[in-house]
Amino acid sequence: MAEKQKVTPEKEDEKENVGKEKPAHTLDDIGNHMEKFAVRTAESIRKVIDRALSSRNTVLTIRVNDDCNRRLNMLVEAGLFRSRSESAAFLIEEGLKSQEALFAKIESRFSQIDKLKTELKDMVSDEFIKTAERKDKKGS
Repeated sequence: MAEKQKVTPEKEDEKENVGKEKPAHTLDDIGNHMEKFAVRTAESIRKVIDRALSSRNTVLTIRVNDDCNRRLNMLVEAGLFRSRSESAAFLIEEGLKSQEALFAKIESRFSQIDKLKTELKDMVSDEFIKTAERKDKKGS
């Protein structure tokens, strides 16, 4: 005699899904792709940071408040930087880049100031020379 097969809820679902397309990715596949993407992104960020920090050659000693210190430590603990010094250098550089327009204006003003200083020095030198020449004429 043929045994009657038990129909389980899983088999019931299988019967309903016959002929239907399976999802393109399972949740595990999506999770694996996301993990790989996160790793690649972190590696890319690390390379950019390394390039930015590789040209550092000036040592500064700075004091920061507790909140800044806490945030610098967070960046180190997150594995983005090897030290607070690296994280501070990166943030300073990014801050300067974000204010490029302001620094262009400042640089322009410094250029004007340098030009005026040169003109002033030349003017004073010319006056000293003229004064010396007048004294020489009177003394002769």
